[in-house]
Amino acid sequence: MDSVSATASPISADRQAPPRGLSNLLLFVAALVFAMVVVGGITRLTESGLSITRWEPISGAIPPLTQADWAHAFDLYKQTPQYQQVAGPAGMTLAGFKFIFFWEWVHRFLGRVVGLVFFLGVGWFAAKRAIPQGYAWRLAALFVLGGLQGAVGWFMVMSGLEDRTDVSPYRLSAHLLFALFLFAALIWTALDLRRPGCRPARPTGWGLLALGTLFIQLLLGAWVAGFRAGYVSNSWPDMNGRFVPDGIDWSHGPLFAMTHDPFLLHFLHRWWAWVVVIVLILFARRVRRVDGARPASIAIHSAFGTQIILGVLTVLTGIALWLAVLHQATGALLVAATVWGAHELGRRR
Repeated sequence: MDSVSATASPISADRQAPPRGLSNLLLFVAALVFAMVVVGGITRLTESGLSITRWEPISGAIPPLTQADWAHAFDLYKQTPQYQQVAGPAGMTLAGFKFIFFWEWVHRFLGRVVGLVFFLGVGWFAAKRAIPQGYAWRLAALFVLGGLQGAVGWFMVMSGLEDRTDVSPYRLSAHLLFALFLFAALIWTALDLRRPGCRPARPTGWGLLALGTLFIQLLLGAWVAGFRAGYVSNSWPDMNGRFVPDGIDWSHGPLFAMTHDPFLLHFLHRWWAWVVVIVLILFARRVRRVDGARPASIAIHSAFGTQIILGVLTVLTGIALWLAVLHQATGALLVAATVWGAHELGRRR
């Protein structure tokens, strides 16, 4: 009798309807994080990140409403090295300040919305006792991860308020990669919740290889953005007439050059992309063999193909803002497609 019960228990668990409402909530939060990544790209390209000089999680949700409030916010910005050495000499007016303030405020406001939607949404499902067994800790970890993302963002901004005219490239890369990790974790958890019995998928070797290769490219891309390395060449496939560009400073050694030199970072970012393409082609072929996983395979091919085209066009146009933003947005979509494919392989295990 015990053996019969033990056999029947997993079957009944598998037949339980997946909590699609909770899964949809996490996908909606992931969409909000995606919007934050896109707005973050605009914030970086418009040099807006240092326009708000204080971290006020609650009161900061309300922008300046009166002329006196705007004048005060502008006065605080005038104390930063960025204004004193770059924006001020360029003749920034209050109208120009309002423009950069707007993008930074939207970026931070989206962060508040993400936290609020997640907290209230998950709280509602918890009150209904609709959170599957084993997922409470994962949801709590996602909430903590979101809070840490906000702290890393402020840690990044702090680097540009004292001795620099911009933020630290390394803190910028940490902020972006933290956001993309949260984005990926939300999608993976949402997909787990759509499985029969909410059985979690397990990462496979190919999934880890694809995500690891993509992580290196994202890190290089963040450093390219932080060091403004995209501006050192507007030709492709060569860089200013050469395959390996002139101007690389090797005086401090290869490792220092790989993490500091704009010419080398640009070179590595544009050619590591082809390593990513090869890995993702092989990865997507394996994903396609899984029953019902053909859409994920198509999404992977579509995302990296579009990303390569946008990357080349961004370089050729001298970093046109709208193309650079699309390039970053498509990079996030490539993360989503790769996570989807890795999950499809993982559920087969």
